[in-house]
This record gives sequence, structure tokens and C-alpha cells, in this order.
Amino acid sequence: MPPPEESSPYVELDRAAWAALAPKTDSPLTTEEINQLRGLGDALNLDEVKQVYLPLSRLLSMYVESAGNLHRNQEDFLRRQHPPRTPFVIGVAGSVAVGKSTTARVLQQMLAHWPEHPNVALVTTDGFLFPNAELEKRGLLRRKGFPESYDRRALLKFVIDIKSGRDEVLAPTYSHLVYDVVPDEKVVVNRPDIVIVEGLNVLQPAQVRSDGRTGLAVSDFFDFSIYVDAAIPDIRGWYVDRFLRLRETAFRDPASYFSKYAQLSHDAAVDEARRIWDDINGPNLEKNVLPTRGRATLVLRKDKDHSVRYVRLRKL
Repeated sequence: MPPPEESSPYVELDRAAWAALAPKTDSPLTTEEINQLRGLGDALNLDEVKQVYLPLSRLLSMYVESAGNLHRNQEDFLRRQHPPRTPFVIGVAGSVAVGKSTTARVLQQMLAHWPEHPNVALVTTDGFLFPNAELEKRGLLRRKGFPESYDRRALLKFVIDIKSGRDEVLAPTYSHLVYDVVPDEKVVVNRPDIVIVEGLNVLQPAQVRSDGRTGLAVSDFFDFSIYVDAAIPDIRGWYVDRFLRLRETAFRDPASYFSKYAQLSHDAAVDEARRIWDDINGPNLEKNVLPTRGRATLVLRKDKDHSVRYVRLRKL
């Protein structure tokens, strides 16, 4: 039983109450578009988009509009000539296999349909992982996805450049097929209205430097943040299910880093997926990712079937 609302810094709404906040408009996404956005195992359908993501996109649009008004008021206060407002940055965090990538893709498409902000960029932090050769050198290849496996300085610089209003900012590209950063291939972010930054560790707090001072965190430059949440046993099950689906699809590509798993029997594949979760993804979730949930502006809590059960929003 959650505490009474008046004693909590959050507003918590079950799915029905949240869905009732949806604008009286149809979903801007077609069933075909939803199918293209859906990740493996996700329960994304037209009802989920209408009941969960339509009100969320409207709320985010309100935040973007409010940020624009505050920008104009601040520039008036500073007696400046209204330079362009910097992009509104949204962070999306959560575990491996919880569906945060689908959430980010859906929000990108839906927010771009609102006429106030048609240019919405999406950048995943996978591109900011150190290349495999560097991870191997540092003894971190089996800790891929842990905070220390990322080039945090480069990621921080990317977000700072976005919030500095630079006309063009580049982000590295990651290939899930070869399980590595793609050399010399960049994502170009060109003065968007909104930037969505999606990744496991985007809500990590700032590190303490060797001199005892606290540095900056990527999340210091977020205007809004979302944590996609679920019970750990459910996420573990989703990870195993996704592994089995990939074994029948992407892993069968000879160019895939994981092609060795395509020949496993069903039972051996289940055992291997559970081992990977228990050795890597599970510990990373419990030690590094889950503790950042309380830093999010909004939490989407999923049920066992991947549908969102309730929404928790930080009060203003």
C-alpha cells in the first residue's frame, strides 16, 4: 500500500486514471507504425499507445512549452535579444530487456507529431561504450553496460554541447549485430527541438573526482527524465525470452557477434541466457541501474505482460 499522496513527493496514478488524461484525439501512430517500433517481447499495441503514451507525450509537450516560456522570460530579465532556446532533453533509463528502447522510440515519433516541436532526435548511449578492444584492454568486456564501460567524458560532452545550443553535434554509432562501436560512423544531431537520450545509466549521479570534488552528471542537463521499471524476476524472464527469439533470428546471421548461440538447443540457450543475466545484467541492474530510479521525474511501472500498470510523477 503506497503512502497517502500528501506524505509523498510523487503523484501515483493507476493505468485507468492515467489513461483518462489522454487528449481527446486519436493516436498519431498507425498500427503499422506501432508494429515497427515494438521491441522483442514488448506488449506495445494501439491501446498501450493511446492509454499510456498519448497522455505522456501531451505532458512532455506541456513541459517543453513551459521551458520555452521560461526561456523567453529569462532572456527578457537578462535584457538579451532572445537567442534560440536550447533543445529540451529527455533521459530514458531502465534495465536491459525492460523496454526502454521501445519507450524512447515511441516518444520520439509521438512528440514529433505535435506541431510545436516537430524535430525530435533520439540518441542511445550504446555508442558511447568504449570499443571492444579498449574494454578488453581494461578487463571490462564482461562488464559491458556497467558505468565504467562507457566513455562518460564523451557522453557528458555530447549532452553539454546539446544544451549549449551548438548547431550540429555528433554522437558515435553502435552496432548490435557486431556488438561494437562502429568506427567513423556518427549520428548527426542538428538543432532539434527535443533530444531523447536513452540508456542504462543515464541517471547515474556525478562521480567524486580524485581531488574530492564532485563532477557533473549527464542527468544534470536533463529537463525531464523517465525510468522504465518492472519487477526483477519479470525482467529476467523477458531477457531470457528475448534471447530465445534472437537465437531464432539475428543470431543466425553469420556476421553476428552472437552467432555461436544460434546452434544451441532450446534448453542450453535458456541456461546460457540465465547465466548471462545472473552474472552481468542482473548485478548491474541491482547495483547501478535500479538505485537511479528515484532520480527520475516519472516512472513507468510495468506488469508481467509488459503493459504499464501505473505511472508515478514527481510533484512540482
